[in-house]
Amino acid sequence: MPSSARPIAVIRLHPDDSVAVALRDIATGELIEADGVTACQPVPRSHKIALCAIEPGKPVRKFGQIIGVASCRISAGEHVHTHNLAFIPSQADRSIGGDRRNIPPIPTFEGIVRADGRVATRNYIGVLPTVNCSATVARIIADQFRVPGALAEFPNVDGVVALTHKTGCSAGTTGEAIDLLRRTMAGYAQHPNFAAVFIVSLGCEANQLSRLIEAEDLPLGERLQALTMQEEGGTNATVRAAVARIRRLLAEANNASRQTVSCRYLKLGLQCGGSDAMSGMTANPALGVASDLLVRNGGTSILSETPEIYGAEHMLLGRATSPSVGRKLIDLLQWWEDYARKHEETLDSNAAPGNKSGGITTILEKSLGAAAKGGTSDLIEVYRYAEPVTKQGFVFMDTPGYDPVSVTGQVAGGANIVCFTTGRGSCFGCKPVPSLKLATNSPMYRRMSEDMDINCGEIADGEATVEEMGEKIFRLILETASGRRTKSEIYGYGEEEFAPWHMGATL
Repeated sequence: MPSSARPIAVIRLHPDDSVAVALRDIATGELIEADGVTACQPVPRSHKIALCAIEPGKPVRKFGQIIGVASCRISAGEHVHTHNLAFIPSQADRSIGGDRRNIPPIPTFEGIVRADGRVATRNYIGVLPTVNCSATVARIIADQFRVPGALAEFPNVDGVVALTHKTGCSAGTTGEAIDLLRRTMAGYAQHPNFAAVFIVSLGCEANQLSRLIEAEDLPLGERLQALTMQEEGGTNATVRAAVARIRRLLAEANNASRQTVSCRYLKLGLQCGGSDAMSGMTANPALGVASDLLVRNGGTSILSETPEIYGAEHMLLGRATSPSVGRKLIDLLQWWEDYARKHEETLDSNAAPGNKSGGITTILEKSLGAAAKGGTSDLIEVYRYAEPVTKQGFVFMDTPGYDPVSVTGQVAGGANIVCFTTGRGSCFGCKPVPSLKLATNSPMYRRMSEDMDINCGEIADGEATVEEMGEKIFRLILETASGRRTKSEIYGYGEEEFAPWHMGATL
């Protein structure tokens, strides 16, 4: 006979926590038996309930860490959220290197080995405009190869993709903004997932083709070609020339075949977007397990979104392999604090309305969950946005928290696969790299299963442990790197999501 007992109401994530997380909607007057607390008001699923009285100004703890302070007296059994929990600047310990771990090896995947020895997970031809003014032409070029049957003779080619953007002019020809754009474009132009790339320029833009090639030392040749609209004769002439060249290259690109290679050739971008309170309890720590497995087998994991580690930086600094690595991360956090202050914001503004609806109250709480994606491996290096990631292991890249901009930087740095956790239901792709969507909770997974690749909500449902789910994610990473298509690839996501970080003035 089926049990009539109600499902477990809450989960306390650490013995020191003053709040628990509701695993279902909790009604007024409901007794939380394990903690001896009676709910004195309704508590929505994924939100926090106080396990004890908390006086004004006293810290509130979740994950065993401070996520803010009580803005008024909080009684045991109260719903804890934006109305009674206030943000405070990060109190994290910034000492470096105390939590390092030893790691042993090696599974494999089926990758595409390029002539220079780099390994791809996909096989595209790319069209990359230098400026928004050449974006339409780039799209028209790629469109010629989207019509049914256009690539029928080339089954090993994943497609011709145009990565258009809104930048490239109305800014200086030197300085941080244009340097960052050129570095991003160069990362894509040389990405192993492209069998060949066409750069399309207008001719009069700030991001001059000749300067891009010179500044980034781009090797023009068969694999990397360039066209300038004003020299070629305009729209139709440029399209005809590019299409003719691509048609000649498709046969060569089609010769690519997969072979068994070591996991050391995988570079995994770690992302979260549309987060909820379950993110830090299910998908993010499970992805951290998968990240550790990849690193132990010789691969590289890239954690990013600098504003979303604020308040959790001690979880990374303690694993830094040297003071210089730790200092780089601290310098980035201080830059972001200054950047937010300059624009009359605080880093707590990062927590979006959807995050708060999902039970996250402060950036400190969000960061503690987000940092879990990085697992427990040693932090071996810190990179600038879109900088080539050359070291193998667990690394950090400076990016904003805005997902398309952040992933664009990771892919420019060399990521050849992305795992993207989401609690609210982000739909995302990032051509030329496959993106796996990891749902944090089962209700959202059931609603959006056609967009999600794996349901980490099974952890909260008691059907899997964090470690079991991490191993499942790791296996899915290897299968995807070997050619299995993700949900976002099936839908064609990934071109509009190319979003270089725009810094500085628009003139």
